[in-house]
Amino acid sequence: MEEGMKSVGGIEPLRRINSRGNFAPHLSIRFDSHLFSIDTSRAPKACTQPDAYLITHAHSDHHGKSAMNSPRAVASVQTARALEIRYEREYMGRTFEVGESIMVGEVRVDTHPTGHTIGSSAFSWQTENGERVLVTGDVKDYQQLPRCDYLVTEANYGDPYDPSCIFEDDLAGFYEALEEGASFGAYAFGKAQRAVALMRAMGYKDEIGMDEKSLVLTQELMGDLAGPLTPVNGSGFNVVTPWSLHQVPGRKKYFLTGRRDSSYPTIQLSDHLDFRGLMRTIEHVSPREVLVYHPASERAGLLAHHLQQCGLETTCLELIERFMQ
Repeated sequence: MEEGMKSVGGIEPLRRINSRGNFAPHLSIRFDSHLFSIDTSRAPKACTQPDAYLITHAHSDHHGKSAMNSPRAVASVQTARALEIRYEREYMGRTFEVGESIMVGEVRVDTHPTGHTIGSSAFSWQTENGERVLVTGDVKDYQQLPRCDYLVTEANYGDPYDPSCIFEDDLAGFYEALEEGASFGAYAFGKAQRAVALMRAMGYKDEIGMDEKSLVLTQELMGDLAGPLTPVNGSGFNVVTPWSLHQVPGRKKYFLTGRRDSSYPTIQLSDHLDFRGLMRTIEHVSPREVLVYHPASERAGLLAHHLQQCGLETTCLELIERFMQ
């Protein structure tokens, strides 16, 4: 932890050093006599083992591929299934329905939807001193997150100086493209399911063509809400991975992204909150202390600095000075 900064109520963030002398991804939190690992890779058997590996969702930069091998893994039913489909291995941990409370030893852990992906979950619990800890993972909708004393959160669009971190989803543009009969490039897990849900909400009831991985994930995670799906459709609408978009017939093609480096025209559609949304999230949960843990880039530090300037006691992952093997 940053020098001179005292954690709330004995809550101590730690980073693990791996066998190569590098940092394992993300962090663990020690409190009372417990240790929870947050979106990190599985520790070798010879290393200190946590009470639980909390997996907020199944995107690769949250390292469920490794943690899913442990019986100490904790993830939502949908996240566990998404991990199994994505990595073609059995999930070995325990599962819950988002919104349920579970017991990890004698600690009650509450779970909360974040709207980032199907099954994405925040975790919260209370220490013996009554301090409330909240770990958000990535967030699209903060409205069901509880108030807390100690917040562990993301900063994917946390740079207050970058204009690209201020955006609105272009739902009107998406609807216009749908009216044109366009096909869409979308990442197989997360964005593809959101695109299908939007198409259905906007009244499209016919078949939607998808690449194999997107199709399986969407059928498994959305069920009947997905409506009729088919392998890539030569004459209709398609939602495929961006790198498969060139194989789809037709001239109207859009990449659903906030990125600026695409060879296809883009439609702004994000699974994250922008900078303003992150600030509203922090105001909503009203912490006394914040740890910005994701992503592994300068944005976490920039958001932490901004929050410090606003008078909130804040640090980021790179400034944690307590380590474990």
